[in-house]
Amino acid sequence: MTYALIFALLVLLELAYFRVADRFNIIDKPNLRSSHTSITLRGGGIVFLFGAWLYAIFFGLDYGWFLLGLTLIGLISFVDDIHSLPDSARLVVQFIAMFLMFYQFGILNLQDWWMVLIALIVCVGIINAYNFMDGINGITGGYSLAVLAPMIYLNTRYGFIDMPYLIVTALSLLVFCLFNFRKKAKCFAGDVGSITIAFILLFALGRLILQTGDFSYIIFLAVYGADAILTICHRIQLHENLGEAHRKHAYQLMANELKIPHVKVSLLYIAMQLIISFGMIFCPINHYIFLGMAIIVLLITYLLFMKKNYHLHEDYLKSKQVQS
Repeated sequence: MTYALIFALLVLLELAYFRVADRFNIIDKPNLRSSHTSITLRGGGIVFLFGAWLYAIFFGLDYGWFLLGLTLIGLISFVDDIHSLPDSARLVVQFIAMFLMFYQFGILNLQDWWMVLIALIVCVGIINAYNFMDGINGITGGYSLAVLAPMIYLNTRYGFIDMPYLIVTALSLLVFCLFNFRKKAKCFAGDVGSITIAFILLFALGRLILQTGDFSYIIFLAVYGADAILTICHRIQLHENLGEAHRKHAYQLMANELKIPHVKVSLLYIAMQLIISFGMIFCPINHYIFLGMAIIVLLITYLLFMKKNYHLHEDYLKSKQVQS
């Protein structure tokens, strides 16, 4: 009954936010990076922040420092959704929020300061990469459920985090998917959604890695990681400004140039991540060997896909230059 009540509250809060967004014109207009063509409400992913607050209300403030960091990063992202902020302002808050997460982990110490600094930089990079991957209907909500599913399973074995935390996160994702994971989305996640859910999932994943001492569980982010990192490398090779909008991710080529429906592309990413994650859990081989094999397969798949289809994106860019 508690979870049913939380689900109902999340639906009501999301619907209430839609009214606010409509009233104050918080919308997403199509641009060069967009894979959509119509104006849509932005910031529907604020439901993930609502979910974290409801978790604290119903189950206690066990992760207070983490929740403070999440609130800070969620609020700055929401402001950025409304009025674009300088990268420096967002990064400062993101590092503060990540510092609070690390404090919650209990891993801050002067002796290993350089390791903590590297971890901070990597984790801030992860949440921003997660944000870059938010570009088509269903991918943020669906993929996040695929990341969450193996952690829910493993939590029954290791108890690395409070189970209601994971379940309430899943409920908030389901609510968001009701309005986003379809052909014509009612809303988009916005930075407030993609950044906060990345922060929420990273907290759970961090606790799993710290408790088991097994860093190979980073494989739960392998599909997003491969697309994001390899696309960045590709853009560096093309001497592009990484801060400029683009449509070069593999999922964007599928949705735009190959005209594959958004929902199908999202389902593909979800399926790939679930196969990889549960494959590592159940395959009787060393986790790090499995991680290496998965990375190689994803790398080859990405390169072959781009070799075959990237010319379609080049043709798109040429057509835009002719029109202008």
